[in-house]
Amino acid sequence: MVAIPGNATLPALRKSIGFSLFRYMIASGKTPMKVTRLSTGPDNRSYFEDIEVPFESREDFGLFTYPEPAKAVFFREIPPGWVYSWHNVVCREYVIMIDGEAEIEVGSGEKRVFRRGDVLLAEDSTGQGHRTRVLGKKIWQQVFVTLP
Repeated sequence: MVAIPGNATLPALRKSIGFSLFRYMIASGKTPMKVTRLSTGPDNRSYFEDIEVPFESREDFGLFTYPEPAKAVFFREIPPGWVYSWHNVVCREYVIMIDGEAEIEVGSGEKRVFRRGDVLLAEDSTGQGHRTRVLGKKIWQQVFVTLP
């Protein structure tokens, strides 16, 4: 059971929550979510690209992105100091960083560090691929969402 503050009615509370979300979107500028895309270029080397996933308001239900079908979800933990030489992803997948940090290097030589809360859309299933190195002293934890 949800407690309703003061003398507010449930419809008034819903309207207030909806307005608060709208005000939050405007004040914070929080409309797109940033995702790093990792893909293979025409030269068969992997590259990073910053993309934005837009949010839409669904009234008092919050902000949502467009639903994307998924095949499977799994979790992974990698120990500190782990290094994985050049490799490709097996399938398109979102990788959501839960804890720890890792550096990923692409074929162009660019390196990026991924930390808690970062999202990677990995699509480099062909070509040179990328390499990964776990940084720091913490276990690197991720959630993988594989895509069709």
